[in-house]
Amino acid sequence: MCLGIPGRIIRITDAARKLAMVDVSGVQREVNVACVVEDARPVEDCVGHWVLVHVGFAMSRIDEDEAAATLRVLNELGEVQQELAAMAGTA
Repeated sequence: MCLGIPGRIIRITDAARKLAMVDVSGVQREVNVACVVEDARPVEDCVGHWVLVHVGFAMSRIDEDEAAATLRVLNELGEVQQELAAMAGTA
């Protein structure tokens, strides 16, 4: 099953292409952040924000509490390990 999984943007890797490195429970992967960049602000302002990542895209911003709660539920369902393995395999 493909899920949106919470991750934290740790750095911008290509501002022109809106690509950033996201850390998801210790697994780092480059994702497209175009969906979460605000028009009036530079892409670099995304660093430190929590996002839901799905198939290589940061789909929406979430707060840290929501990220923690989502990871907890996904862990309980046994979905996190599957998603992390998929992310690590395509990094």
